[in-house]
Amino acid sequence: MAKVRVHGFSLSLDGYAAGAGQDREHPLGRGGSKLHEWVFETRYGRRLRGLQGGTTSVDDVLVSARDEGIGATIMGRNMFGPVRGPWKTGEPWTGWWGSDPPYHHRVFVLTHHPRPPIEMEGGTTFSFVPTGILDALEQALAAAEGQDVLIGGGAATVRQYLAAGLVDEAHLVIVPVLLGSGERLFVSPQINDATYRCIEHVSTASVTHLRLERC
Repeated sequence: MAKVRVHGFSLSLDGYAAGAGQDREHPLGRGGSKLHEWVFETRYGRRLRGLQGGTTSVDDVLVSARDEGIGATIMGRNMFGPVRGPWKTGEPWTGWWGSDPPYHHRVFVLTHHPRPPIEMEGGTTFSFVPTGILDALEQALAAAEGQDVLIGGGAATVRQYLAAGLVDEAHLVIVPVLLGSGERLFVSPQINDATYRCIEHVSTASVTHLRLERC
């Protein structure tokens, strides 16, 4: 049965998934890039950048499972790009990832402003959903054709799906840095042991991995 998953979602020790001051030059905000340095030390992360080498430790094993069995992705508009308000037609934004994004399947972007789908190289198509998280999930499950759906981010999108009890499995990664401000994943006690339980806890030299499962 298809699952809804969050995978490899990095958080600072003080609970931030991105730093303050996110913009086109700083997509992860001030200090936010520190949350993902551990990924790009792994073989999986270096391969994403077209590089060789990298560690093959537990970090690599766990993060590389992100792509296994995924047939569609859901993300928030903030993750897709820095453009706010109605979409600009003169200089259309097509994402941070260039002409060949790393998804290679349908990606559903939550937004308040409708926009026609964008077909990219490598099989990625961005579809824009102004009708909320439930409609986006319904479309993503249909597009995944029996495979899992990844809730890619950012924090507000993951938070909404967790609070609604729609995520089956969540792999959260605690990075030993303090950002002090930015965008939190948890802003109120919206989930607890009655909705999710920790089924795995692994610490490495770089980070701490937590896997949550819906009860």
